[in-house]
Amino acid sequence: MKICIKNGRVIDPASKLDNRQNIYIQQGKILAMGEPPEGFVADKTIDATGLIVSPGLVDLSVRLREPGQEHTATIRTETTAAAAGGITTVCVPPDTDPVIDNSAVVELIEDRAKKSARSMVLTVGAMTQNLESKLLAEMARLKAAGCVGISNALSPIKNSVVLQRAMAYAATLDMTVFINSSDPWLQEQGCVHEGAVSARLGLGGIAESAETIAVSRDLILIEKTGVRAHFHNLSTGKAVKLIRDAQSRGLNVTADVSAHHLHLSEHDLGNYDALTHVLPPLQKHPR
Repeated sequence: MKICIKNGRVIDPASKLDNRQNIYIQQGKILAMGEPPEGFVADKTIDATGLIVSPGLVDLSVRLREPGQEHTATIRTETTAAAAGGITTVCVPPDTDPVIDNSAVVELIEDRAKKSARSMVLTVGAMTQNLESKLLAEMARLKAAGCVGISNALSPIKNSVVLQRAMAYAATLDMTVFINSSDPWLQEQGCVHEGAVSARLGLGGIAESAETIAVSRDLILIEKTGVRAHFHNLSTGKAVKLIRDAQSRGLNVTADVSAHHLHLSEHDLGNYDALTHVLPPLQKHPR
């Protein structure tokens, strides 16, 4: 089928393209942009006025609930929702049930994804066995099985020696380490940002330093081991500055932030609105 997508705002970060033009597609491949190829007659025309046309988006942390929680969702249902939102690739964190700490679980997920996924499914292996932060997982076998990186998911590694060894191991394999930085002692039993709102509601607070101290430690170990790393869900301006400074020093680090941290603040908690209970917590002002 020949397809013409017209009047869309075409954005391609790789080529720094951002303008309004038509796209001409044949047999699933882009033939031309702007003017149609000679003799091109579209079988289908899509009017993308007011819409963005871009390469498929990648979500680096998607819990597909399979395996382990198929009663809530499955690879089919979650990737169908992802594809509908323009997300064509999803990365699965290792905190499935069972944990992605061996090649058998990787193969299980890949097999199910081939049968039912609507988006490409990539796995992220566990940094430590069963995410217990004690013994390192067999990262070489996880990479051979298809894992695109390693992570300890939402279970921070308290022991810096274990974390340093894990990073060093990953560096020798040229694997990306995905990090959710939070100091477990400073976070304790908190559930919202520590400040006036938490005091008014009588809720346990999480200090901003729970993130910045953890990010600082992780960056020091990244610099020492030379590993490539990506930080998930930063929520504070100070943490963003730490990442920017590290990049200026040549460290191979990147980071992301969730949409709700950009648009919401602790003031959106209202009267104990459970929908705003997120980790890391919403901060004073949208970033």
